[in-house]
Amino acid sequence: MTFAFVFPGQGAQKVGMGKELLECSPAAQRTFEEADEALGEPLSKLIAEGPAETLTMTANTQPAILTMSVAAHRAFSERFSESPAFVAGHSLGEYSALVAAGAMSFSDAVRITRARGTFMQQAVPVGVGAMAAIIGLEPDDIEKACIEAAQGEVVSPANFNSPGQIVISGHATAVKRAGDLLTASGAKVIPLQVSAPFHSALMAKAAQSLFARLEDVRFASPAMPVVTNVEAAPNSDASRIRELLTAQVTEPVRWTDSVNWMVAQGVTRFVELGPGNVLAGLIKKTSANAKVASVNAPTGLDKALELLKEQ
Repeated sequence: MTFAFVFPGQGAQKVGMGKELLECSPAAQRTFEEADEALGEPLSKLIAEGPAETLTMTANTQPAILTMSVAAHRAFSERFSESPAFVAGHSLGEYSALVAAGAMSFSDAVRITRARGTFMQQAVPVGVGAMAAIIGLEPDDIEKACIEAAQGEVVSPANFNSPGQIVISGHATAVKRAGDLLTASGAKVIPLQVSAPFHSALMAKAAQSLFARLEDVRFASPAMPVVTNVEAAPNSDASRIRELLTAQVTEPVRWTDSVNWMVAQGVTRFVELGPGNVLAGLIKKTSANAKVASVNAPTGLDKALELLKEQ
């Protein structure tokens, strides 16, 4: 039985996440305390009490989800000692995966994700960019519509989430034009409530700032391969982590390809560690035979243990 750990990205956050884990896991409790120490402010209080509008600010959301995800991983590791064949994370979740693989320290990851969120928010004025989910069309059709709709602006696929679900990102006007074309082609277009056009060329300034900030981080060789968003392939080379994390800011998240690659290597079970269960749904849409458990509460811990003990 081959299994992988996966970690969610931005959008999975909610006020109060992790409360039940903190009550049952000393490791989870310590993780929240370490996040507060790394930032020099009570992130744990914001996660526990909100307000929601402050938690959903990108600069807060990113370290908050990282903290919850690492807490879930550590809580699970208190009860399950085997290592996965691979780890992977969706966008921001790649930082959680790197921490789980021992490739970067949790305190560094907390500080970097705070900086990453700040850089991404500052790169484009609010209202200039937009993102939209496109349901029901093939990637080639969506890419062609983006090319036609650009008209000198930026619009491109940002997240290849699962077969039939792709997110586009770029200038708000170009995203609207692409959405109109795709609607006419039979797609369902859902505008997303986001603060910036993530994973598009408009994030170039944020990528440059992040690259400079990552100079201060010491990376180690991952204990298991990290399947990266940019390449949808495993990386075990510490010297490449900085470039891959930088490229991730402007390049699309190749989640569908990442899941398919892991399945092709024999992965049959996935444990999602962190808030929500978005990745569980995407994985099931991508691979009908994959089994998934989401760990964000004590009941999830039990279900994940049962899943990995199945023959």
